[in-house]
Amino acid sequence: MTAAAASEPTASPSPPPRWRIVVIDDHLPSRTLVRAAVTRAGGVVAAEADTASAGLDLVARERPDAAVIAVGLPDGDGIDAAAEVERRYPCPVVVLTSHADPDVIERARRAGAMAYLVKPLRQEELAPAIELAIARFAELARAGREAATLRRALEDRKTIERAKGLLMDRLGLTEATAFRLLQKSAMDRRTPIVALAERVLAGEDLAASSGRR
Repeated sequence: MTAAAASEPTASPSPPPRWRIVVIDDHLPSRTLVRAAVTRAGGVVAAEADTASAGLDLVARERPDAAVIAVGLPDGDGIDAAAEVERRYPCPVVVLTSHADPDVIERARRAGAMAYLVKPLRQEELAPAIELAIARFAELARAGREAATLRRALEDRKTIERAKGLLMDRLGLTEATAFRLLQKSAMDRRTPIVALAERVLAGEDLAASSGRR
């Protein structure tokens, strides 16, 4: 390596874009405005489409941070397209509409849209709408995970209670002793107590395998 080469500064890697967006709108001036607003805000438009069907394919391929979808599309309704995005490739959706009609807004909400903007679009409105959509989507996803965890915990508790009741009836144990038998057997086998409870409900004899005292 020469001294000149050694002294050359190392190029810093480009920072990742703020977001990657797919735009579905058949109105070219509107798409151009969205692209400019996204770029100015530090994001990038990963792909554009002027029909609902092409837009769905792009969302499936790009898996963007958000999709901006116009209500009026030549091959269908943009709100239906938003609902299809949420059903098949969930991501935050910002709806663009030419009319602030309450029915349109309600349909967009039911379709899963996280934000909406009225045309003609003002560039300064887009970045906050995208951020709001992404934040709302993340909150709903987190709430969904927490609800699923809670449902699973409740189901596990029911399974354990049923197994405990079965042991009480089958072996004439007290509730505390039946639970201790389940707990100790699970620890001895290094298996989750709910998995062992499922085996008990399937007919496994813990007393025989654990050595009831």
